[in-house]
Amino acid sequence: MQPTDITIEILKDIRQEIRETKDELRQTRTDLQAEMHGVRVELRQTREELSERIDQTNRRVVEAEIRTATAITELVGAVREVRDEFRSARDLRPRVERCEQDIADIKRRLPET
Repeated sequence: MQPTDITIEILKDIRQEIRETKDELRQTRTDLQAEMHGVRVELRQTREELSERIDQTNRRVVEAEIRTATAITELVGAVREVRDEFRSARDLRPRVERCEQDIADIKRRLPET
């Protein structure tokens, strides 16, 4: 079987298309690598931004916890003061009742004017 001019031309066309396909694949690979690099850069930036936001949120939480603890401490102090006042008032109640009774007795003994 002798090669014909048409067979040779078809083979040349096939070879040329294979070269073109290889070039397209190389270009596609280059484009994909560039795209992947861009995605990596964006991902790294996003991770850094998220890390910073998490750090800020953690700082805010700690600050809020400190403010809450301070407020609770102040509230405990105020409650203790109120408790002590109630105890003082309760401790004075028998004395006040005696004083009121003495005043009533004195009033009864005084002549009416």
